[in-house]
Amino acid sequence: MLYGPLIHPELLSALGRSGHGGKLLITDGNYPVTSGAPASADRVYLNLAPGLLTVSQILDVVRQAIPIERAGLMVPADDATGAERPDSIPAHDEYRAALPGVAFDEITRWDFYEAARASDVTVVIVSADQRLYANLLLTVGVRAGS
Repeated sequence: MLYGPLIHPELLSALGRSGHGGKLLITDGNYPVTSGAPASADRVYLNLAPGLLTVSQILDVVRQAIPIERAGLMVPADDATGAERPDSIPAHDEYRAALPGVAFDEITRWDFYEAARASDVTVVIVSADQRLYANLLLTVGVRAGS
């Protein structure tokens, strides 16, 4: 029997194969999953319906299953205007609150896509989050000794 809240078999398997330094991408519902991540990455689809599940909901469970040493946030491109350049990104505040003590990097949109296509991205979790810039790139840390 498993301890902890994570019971999704495919996700458990993928996380178990992603060691220290591996990266986990949790996408919002607008992310180009096919072209925006390496073909070798395990993909887990949790996008049941618009808004269900959100990146924050997935993060709440994943953070209890793996150590996280760093997080990357997608922010607007330098030339973004209008709706593509919001004054604030509430999802980012939620992630920071959920991961106290974790270092965060703000990565502009096009650089984020490039980082998410790197070979060290081993797991992609697809959410149905409808918020703009809700994508999150996590670096797996080291399990503390017991």
